[in-house]
Amino acid sequence: MIHAGDAVARLVRDEGTRVLATLVRVTGSVDLAEDAVQDAVVRALETWPRDGVPDNPRGWLLVAARRRAVDVVRREAKRLGKEADAMPAFDPFPDPVSVRDDLLRLVFTCCHPALSVDAQVALALRTLGGLSTAEVARGLLVPEATMAKRLTRAKQKIAQARIPYRVPAAEELPARLAGVASTVYLIFNEGYTGRVALRAEAVRLARLLASLMPDEPTALGLLALVLLQDARRAARFSAGMPVLLADQDRSAWDFELIKEGVELVGAGLRRTPSVPNAYVVQAAIAACHDLAPSYSETNWDAVISWYDVLLSIQDTPVVRLNRAAAVAERDGPAAGLALVDALAELDDYPWWHASRAELLHRLGSESATDALERAVETGLPDAHAAHLRVRIQKENPG
Repeated sequence: MIHAGDAVARLVRDEGTRVLATLVRVTGSVDLAEDAVQDAVVRALETWPRDGVPDNPRGWLLVAARRRAVDVVRREAKRLGKEADAMPAFDPFPDPVSVRDDLLRLVFTCCHPALSVDAQVALALRTLGGLSTAEVARGLLVPEATMAKRLTRAKQKIAQARIPYRVPAAEELPARLAGVASTVYLIFNEGYTGRVALRAEAVRLARLLASLMPDEPTALGLLALVLLQDARRAARFSAGMPVLLADQDRSAWDFELIKEGVELVGAGLRRTPSVPNAYVVQAAIAACHDLAPSYSETNWDAVISWYDVLLSIQDTPVVRLNRAAAVAERDGPAAGLALVDALAELDDYPWWHASRAELLHRLGSESATDALERAVETGLPDAHAAHLRVRIQKENPG
């Protein structure tokens, strides 16, 4: 059940992301825009639950943030003994199209090649995704203190290098593609765990990217991947709890999205005759799941084969963890657990513990509960954490 206060907080967070994109364009400063929007968000959370949500929430936040930004600029000008210039004028109630364009501009600003790819993704998640520094750090598997320093350096670099706030020209797009694609997919993943507005925004951005770069395998593969995963959204949650892929009602899946995604996989493969593309390969794995009539009829040989291809170009512990889950389905939980346990470097990754818990449970091990508790402790999204707490209670009713 979603409480009214939670709904207001979610609305404020989602609209705040769009307001931030517009204010960055107006002020030219990520730091100033972030501070102003944060102030507006705090005021909204204080007043909206009491006075009611305004007719135009985004406009309300934009006006409040703009006023805060003006106050900060004037105060700083006064401190420096300079004459304060008024902030640039803009429509406090922008139309949705201009706001969407601002979001796209902000993606490309964050993903400028002057920044490292890690910094690009981190900054975009922080600004576009509305994630806290701690959430970004957890998602990218680095300590929070390290992430805070990385974000600070990235914003300083944007200011010092005077990186323009715009969608780049066609010849500049390839240099931005890796960072933009990583950012969009991570935003999609954050939305896929329950933040609906982020999921929809990531799909829209993936479509825009594919339309900007229709011959790039990365753009085609990214769009295919998010569509094939998004096709399952109607079956992914029940009563606020996540439903595992094996238990989902496949009749609720969006088969038009699956058809479009599979066609994009084919297009992406045709454009990568020699070197596989990571997004196209991940989309091919998703297609194996989406095209199976039922979970039990999944072609696990094909899934594992595609993971082997992915490991040849992107050998990471998380990819190995996902492959181990597929091996468990084909060869049994003991075989999968052996592979999972070999990835102990993922001890701070909640899905590693959740995977261990599932396999231990299948093997009848009492250690499954300990793994479930560890998964919750390491920071699963709220809905997934609640789901695991229910499982813990069922296994330990006393």
